[in-house]
Amino acid sequence: MSRKWLIYSSAIGTLVGGTVIFKEILQGCLYKGAENLSGRTVIITGANTGIGKATATEFAKRGARVIMACRDMDRCKKARRDVITAARPVLAKMRDSSGKPMRTNVKCESLDLASFASIRAFADIVKEEPKINYLINNAATMKDPERKLTADGLERQMGINHFGHFLLTNLLLPKLRATVESRIVVVSCVTHKSGSIDFENLNADKDYSANDVYAASKLANVLFGKQLARNLQDAGTGVFIVDPGLTFTQLSRNLPVMQSVSRFIFRPVMWLFLKTPQRAAQPVMYAALSPELNNCSGEYIVKCTVGDNSPAANEEHLAKKLWLVSERWTRTTASPDSTISY
Repeated sequence: MSRKWLIYSSAIGTLVGGTVIFKEILQGCLYKGAENLSGRTVIITGANTGIGKATATEFAKRGARVIMACRDMDRCKKARRDVITAARPVLAKMRDSSGKPMRTNVKCESLDLASFASIRAFADIVKEEPKINYLINNAATMKDPERKLTADGLERQMGINHFGHFLLTNLLLPKLRATVESRIVVVSCVTHKSGSIDFENLNADKDYSANDVYAASKLANVLFGKQLARNLQDAGTGVFIVDPGLTFTQLSRNLPVMQSVSRFIFRPVMWLFLKTPQRAAQPVMYAALSPELNNCSGEYIVKCTVGDNSPAANEEHLAKKLWLVSERWTRTTASPDSTISY
């Protein structure tokens, strides 16, 4: 019995060790920059969970002032406590400009990207910040089984994922441009490569497919980021689009396999093959902070390096048209230096 037990335990140990190594390989890059971000401010949308929360933690550990922009304030406050708990031991070893141990500076602000009124109210509040160094457009909704609308009558996936962030970014742009070497990070994903923009059905009122609309919204993210980079090419504000990789987050809650008893089978499989939010936040941090990207505005970032987006995402004509439509639908005036015409 003892010999069999030894064989079994050895096999189990080998399996567990192999699983850990396999999962680590799939986790992707680590951003190793050790910046001291004291005196710098970051705004992160959807920061109460998943990649957004992990990104907030990474910024907090570097001493940044972190503004967690969330719809559910109860969940945001709980996430804030987690972020502070994780960051405090790291900051205790760091010193500010006066030589004192650094402290966390994390706050929650209400932001519902499905409401233009909420977005404008949020922008009015954060405009009072002395400066905004980084804007991380992270929040998203994914594959609503049925077509839903935002408070302003837009299809919910496109409304939150693209139009909400379009409006928010443009409202904060004067403050970002006034901040030296500021950066804007737009979180998209590989799904954008299967997306297309149908201007005749942009609001999905003629035909609704959860998969198609989500893919279109992620393509819109890339088109928006690239056009924004072109608009700001002489402004000193960098813009980057990030594919964080397939990640195990609450965003997958609307997937069919997560809506049935089969989720008990698929969850362990998804855990094994998908990234943790902490590792998915690494390319976001790379895009926001890496000096390697100082002259690379408009690039698509994958695994902490410049990657390849879809050919459609490079179509400037398409990006300009989407920009103009987005201005109309969000009732946003063009920036003074915009040269867009269509």
